[in-house]
Amino acid sequence: MPDALEQRLIGELTTPVDPGVVAFADALARACPVLPLGVVFYGSLLRKADPDGILDFYIITENAAGFAGGLVARTGNLVLPPNVRYSEFRHGSRGLRAKIAVLSRAQFEARTGLGALDTTIWARFCQPVRLVWVRDPQSADAILSLIAGCVTTAACWAALLGDVSMTALEFWQTLFAHTYASELRVEKKGRGNSILEGQEARYAALLTLGWARGHLQFSAHGDRLEPVLHEELRRKAARRWALIQTSGRPRNVARLLKAAFTFENGASYLAWKIQRHTGFDMQLSPFESRHPLVMLPRLLWRARGLLARPKA
Repeated sequence: MPDALEQRLIGELTTPVDPGVVAFADALARACPVLPLGVVFYGSLLRKADPDGILDFYIITENAAGFAGGLVARTGNLVLPPNVRYSEFRHGSRGLRAKIAVLSRAQFEARTGLGALDTTIWARFCQPVRLVWVRDPQSADAILSLIAGCVTTAACWAALLGDVSMTALEFWQTLFAHTYASELRVEKKGRGNSILEGQEARYAALLTLGWARGHLQFSAHGDRLEPVLHEELRRKAARRWALIQTSGRPRNVARLLKAAFTFENGASYLAWKIQRHTGFDMQLSPFESRHPLVMLPRLLWRARGLLARPKA
């Protein structure tokens, strides 16, 4: 029987999305070596539609047998997950683009607990998410449990990192300020606050539901909440977060280096990003798209015109 948090998340996970997104997810799932548990859709395009943007998908596999690619890619996804790739899809007259990350169920679960040093998963999936493709009811239950774990961990860390008494919104603002600071991100300071805009009621409800699921007691005084936490636990949490922060950026740098060898269609993705932000068309040949490392000197030479352009 789903608990109160899971019951709330079921409605969120099953909220309908654009049919093109569903068709894209279906094509991705059926192209996997083994049918995955499910495909989840999240990120900025879920919060605000953008026909020229990039969708964000996570494919959750049963185990490593579901990983695509050659030996290097599969090994990279075992050692330093997730692997990420770029893909394009036609739906009617529209062209859709997406970044796709792949994780096994065990890898996902290991990154949802309070003890996880890697914030990548729980900090993203405490945010709105849709289950846009699922293998069967048992897989849906498994993914629901994973997402609920992310919300629970996020809510508990919000309490541990926050002040003794805060509003629900202030707890979330504090949390996202810490998670963004622990990662190698290019977003402006305060970017985490925009995640909350228009979703304040959702996050307020999930905070206390997450505390209840995590067996964290609290009291309410008007709109201010006061979780029951011993001072020693707060000190222990501060030491733990310091370790998370010092290990976060090196881990993300390592992922970027790994992506040079495992990011499928990465050259096409970067070429699209360059064209979108600068208007400069890299005009990749099929060979350049398949072998970006081999052709890197040539691509850099072609892109040299960007450096010579006057700033707007």
